[in-house]
Amino acid sequence: MPDVVLPVLDEAAALPGVLAAMPPGFRPIVVDNGSSDGSAEIAAELGAEVVAEPRRGFGAACFAGLVAADSEIVCFMDCDGSLDPGELPRVAAPIAEGSADLALGARRAAAAGAWPLHARLANRALTAELRRRSGLCLRDLGPMRAAGRVALIELGIRDRRFGWPLEMVLLAARAGWRIRELEVDYRPRIGRSKVTGTLRGSARTVGDMARVLR
Repeated sequence: MPDVVLPVLDEAAALPGVLAAMPPGFRPIVVDNGSSDGSAEIAAELGAEVVAEPRRGFGAACFAGLVAADSEIVCFMDCDGSLDPGELPRVAAPIAEGSADLALGARRAAAAGAWPLHARLANRALTAELRRRSGLCLRDLGPMRAAGRVALIELGIRDRRFGWPLEMVLLAARAGWRIRELEVDYRPRIGRSKVTGTLRGSARTVGDMARVLR
């Protein structure tokens, strides 16, 4: 039964829908990263395992969830309603089948306004730089992904901010992992965006990822 790590910071509005859509056999681990809107309490009431990570940072929350997981396969996805948990089985399948070591959900805008232009341009620049440095031809550094738990821990990802997704891919490529992309729908998030939905958030994310590339 795969574990699904859901980093959360004030996602009270989106949590019920995300958890209700979790496919059978996928266990949600909600990592609360200092919410002030009752997200942790809502998640617990809805039956999710809740882990508190007081150290702020997307990577810190992801790592805390990874450590708390105990399944052979661990999935990650945003908990803002922009991704459909129903697509997790398809993303996790290459790992379960042994045909890939890391599976990435390449986002495909499913509605107007789902993926702002500035965020798409930033993503395009980062994947181009990743291709130049590692030879990996990826379309996206999307937030839905799956990998083996033990192998992921042993990979030794050190970033605890928004560079976490990029460092995972860089280290996996360096280790010779088989990396596969699968398209997933990307919808407008529920509630206020704190990251790529704003210019400031996108700039912070790019800055963290640029630091990882250096």
